[in-house]
Amino acid sequence: MKDKIVITGAANGIGRATAKACLEAGFYVIAADKDRNGLQSLLAESDTQQLEIIEADFSDISTLKSFIPQLYYRHESLGGLVNNAGLYRGQSVFDYSDEQIDEMCTVNLKSLVYLSREFAQREMSAGGSRSIVNITSVAGEVGSFDALYGATKAGVIGLTKANAWNFAPSIRVNAVSPALVRNTSIFDRIPEHRRREYERQEILKDPIQPSAVADVIVFLLGEKSRHMTGQVIAVDNGAYPR
Repeated sequence: MKDKIVITGAANGIGRATAKACLEAGFYVIAADKDRNGLQSLLAESDTQQLEIIEADFSDISTLKSFIPQLYYRHESLGGLVNNAGLYRGQSVFDYSDEQIDEMCTVNLKSLVYLSREFAQREMSAGGSRSIVNITSVAGEVGSFDALYGATKAGVIGLTKANAWNFAPSIRVNAVSPALVRNTSIFDRIPEHRRREYERQEILKDPIQPSAVADVIVFLLGEKSRHMTGQVIAVDNGAYPR
């Protein structure tokens, strides 16, 4: 059996596709999300003993502090962490309430701080190689109509690079930066004019699906990416050449 991989936001979209791709690659998958029905349907579809589901709300600070430690009561070690849980509201900064600002910052950025730190504290001295993959967005690099989303995703990029230094050499930390990904909850909330702008700038015309992003995540979790850390990998159909 390959390493055990923890995936947050695993009930839908990119997280769900990543869970399936990891199972196909032979990993044991611990899939976490607050969407109970989504997790149950993932379990039913997968029909394997290699999948464990956990209902967890990553907007709750107490969950962030306890989630990884509780896993170690059942698992001696973990091989990888995919920080995928995220929020996108698609609204102007002027429309955000104080509570919504706090929730966005907690789910999109604070959760990565807590989960990555708890994971690294336990695995840095374990021997072997581990991998953390953070899901950011092109919005973290070029901005977003949803200013809080863009700001938090920019923070993910900074955290990825800092933690690559902090956790080396035993834990690699990389980020995946998708652009317009179809069949996700975020896609439906993107204002129409922004969707048209993304599509106009894409120089590859095959629409990006969650499974395509999952392929890159699985690559970063595995040994074939063993010389990569601190990197931000775009999955954007060439819309934003770096």
